[in-house]
Parts: sequence; C-alpha cells; structure tokens
Amino acid sequence: MTRKRKSQEEDNCISSTFYMDELNEDLLERVLSRLPTSAFFRLTSVCKRWKSVASSPSFNLACSQIPSRDPWFFMVDPLLNRSIVFDSTERSWKKLNHPPLLQKNSNCNSMPVSASGGLICFRNSYGNFIVCNPVTGSCNEHPPLDPSLQNLTFHAIVMHSCPKYEQSSYKLVVVFGELPKLSFRVYNSDTGSWEEETALCKKFDDDSAESESSEENAAVYFLSKAGNVVATNMQRSPSKQYSSVITTSKDGEEIVHFLSSSGSVVACNLATKCFSEYPRLLPVFFEYSIDLVECGGRMLVVLLSEFFESASLRVWCYDEDVRCWHQIAAMPPAMSHEWYGNNVDINCVGAGDQILICLSSAEISSCVLCDLAANEWVELPKCFMDGEAIKFMSAFSFEPRIEASV
Repeated sequence: MTRKRKSQEEDNCISSTFYMDELNEDLLERVLSRLPTSAFFRLTSVCKRWKSVASSPSFNLACSQIPSRDPWFFMVDPLLNRSIVFDSTERSWKKLNHPPLLQKNSNCNSMPVSASGGLICFRNSYGNFIVCNPVTGSCNEHPPLDPSLQNLTFHAIVMHSCPKYEQSSYKLVVVFGELPKLSFRVYNSDTGSWEEETALCKKFDDDSAESESSEENAAVYFLSKAGNVVATNMQRSPSKQYSSVITTSKDGEEIVHFLSSSGSVVACNLATKCFSEYPRLLPVFFEYSIDLVECGGRMLVVLLSEFFESASLRVWCYDEDVRCWHQIAAMPPAMSHEWYGNNVDINCVGAGDQILICLSSAEISSCVLCDLAANEWVELPKCFMDGEAIKFMSAFSFEPRIEASV
C-alpha cells in the first residue's frame, strides 16, 4: 500500500514538472523580461536559445512593458573614467563597462549632469552633451549649443523621459543666465534638435520678495565657530554644480527647481515662463550643506546643519498653498552626530521613496540610503576596487533598462 501511494506521488510530481524549454518564444520573452536587470548579463551564458532571446527586438519590447524597475545609483568618483553602480535590488556594488564614446580623448573626464528613465546625460570639457544608457553602453552626442551660450552661467541641467514606455523619448532642459535674467533651452530627442531660447521673468508674490532677491547675488562673509572666514556663496562638488530637479504641478506644468549660488531654491515654470524663489530654510549666516532631490513627483530639500554641539540631517518639503516648509524625515541623532565638526558636504539624489546621500569631507566619505516610506536610514557598505575603498562625490539615479535607446 505504501509503495503504491509513493508511486502515484512520483507520477503526479513528474506530470506537474514545468520546463522552460516548453514555452513558446513569446511567453519565454515575457518571463525573462521580468528578471532583475542584473540577470540580463547572464542570459547569454545559459543556453543558445536564451542568448538569441537577449538580442531579440521583441524581447526589448517585452522589457519596455515592465512599468518600473528598482533604481540603480550611478556613482561619481574623482576619476570619472569608470562606471560603478549600486544595485538597490541586490544591495550590492557593480562595475559596468565604461561606454566607448566616453573613453575617447575628446570626451575623457566627461561629467554626469542629469539622469531620467534608463538614461544618463554627460557633459564634456567642450560643453557638449552626451546621453548614454549605462547598462548597454550605447551613447549619442547632441548637437552643440550656440557658442555664445557656452560662456554663460548654467544653473540647471535636467532630463525628463516622456512618456514612460517610450524610453527613447526624452527632453533635456538647461537654465542659464545671471539672476534675475534667466533663460532656458530644450533639446527634444524626437526632433534631434534644440528649441529656441526662451526668457524667464521674475514672479513677485509680495514687496518683501523683491527686496530679498536683491541680496541673493551678493556673497556675505562671516566668521565660523572655528574662526574661519566663510562665504554664503556655495562651493558645490563639480558633479553637482548643476544640482536641479524637474517636477510636474497639479495643473500639468513642468517646473525646474535649482539652488542659487547662495543656497535659496529657485523654481522655474516652463509653461508660464516665470520663476520665483522660495523662502530660506535657514538664515544666511547659518553654516549648512543643502541639496535638492525629486521623490515621488515632489521636490524635496535635504539639509545638513550644526547646532547645540551636534549635526542634524533633515528632509523638507515645500507646501505651495501655505508657502511654508515642512519637515518630513530626520536622520537619527546617533547617526548624524558623527558628521559634527567635519565640514561635511552632502550631495543627494532621489528615486521613488528613496534618497541616496553622499557625505564627504577631508576626513569622511560615506553613503547613506534613506527610505522615506519606512523611515529607515542605512549606511551602505564600502565599495572596494583593487583593494582600496572608493570615495564617491555624488550619485545619479536611473532605472536599469536594456531597451532604453539613444
């Protein structure tokens, strides 16, 4: 009796065994498209059929129909000649092949300046823009801007993918000029060209705003607690000197946010062609490091400040209705106290509900991942290459998509 029951169970097990080889091509591609992006690099080594799938246009189409993928963070170190990413799914570091176009002498040391969807935008020493898919290594160099614009001050460089499933369709927006005379230009990937320059006018909400803005362009010098002369004009990391984000308002208007040289947030409405400045989070004489991020469609500010013999790192959101800042998250004091007295600079990037914060100074280099939904703060493990820990200056978030083309 026992033997008979065992034999039936074995037969049922055999009959219910599922073999991937039995799937037709369409189903196989749909199944494989749901694998984590890191698994795509191993598809070609599984078997000949899977290798054929990896290079199939229909497989790319199946991948494009996946609504979203967990973000990867493209890390920026002082060398600028390698592609290291942090995989938020596997919580591990990965080294990608540096795109061939960026290895050319003319593009050597190109600086990443913006990212959107599955693409990252670089700017070379000549001021030209190169858009790249860091996963596949494909690149495309944009037509250069007018030579007359290259010498102007660039405040913001943002890239915006539109719509979601057309990964090859994107816009690149640059905001330039000297406050209060600002302008912007847009590169449209659909046409492969730059649109005409558009001027932005200053929007004043009250009389006090105008008086405050007149002080924005002037640097104020003061003595720090350590006795050092400090200027209110921010000295940002080169990789984040164009720190900016783009969001969409309730009315569907695209708004570019950037930090002025004195640390105030400037919002440029591309639809109404106006810009305004938000109230300061801290007084002008206060020592702090600040950066902007985009999370879940919102512009957030990350601020590291020192007071009462300790350091505080907090995340703020601006309420347009009441024109006021609201704190939405704070690093536990036990973690943030480590940064006190070290003149730490923060460079941040958002992705969904996560914020990656690169903290750096002469003595300290660390990366912290903040989960806003869970209110969790985790310090990332050190990244070692050739036995040495790499110090990262900043990061850019992107969705690892093999189908994103340029």
